[in-house]
Amino acid sequence: MTTTASPLATPHPLAARIAAGLGLLWSLFGAFQFVVQTFNDEAGLIANGMTPGQAQLYAGLPAWMAVAFALGTIGSSIGSVLLLAARKASVAVLAISLVAYAALWAGDAIYGVFAAFGAPQVVVLSFVVTVAAGLLWLARRLGKRGVLG
Repeated sequence: MTTTASPLATPHPLAARIAAGLGLLWSLFGAFQFVVQTFNDEAGLIANGMTPGQAQLYAGLPAWMAVAFALGTIGSSIGSVLLLAARKASVAVLAISLVAYAALWAGDAIYGVFAAFGAPQVVVLSFVVTVAAGLLWLARRLGKRGVLG
């Protein structure tokens, strides 16, 4: 009697599950940051710790940057869940997330966000891009190993 194994029955390395789980937690924190920063006016941004100049700059950013932020956080959250579920679709979703985060990084550089917020903003967003790239690399690697179904 032969049975067809589901993707979840395929060995999924513990380290990959831990990485995907940490990626999901990080992504959910990013989604929270997105909500706080996108759905606040200048007064709300100041109440959340920005200077008046930073809040004015942030409130005046083009809409495409909010879209990139949303795609990055939502994509990395969904991609991490798909990775935990050992699904091939995680590769495409995490690729979209990485592209969105790279666009956000470029927008921060172009529109003066890095200059206004300083080195911590550069470090944090660079780390975000690095995590997104790492999750995509992991998904691709697992896909090549036949772990994703």
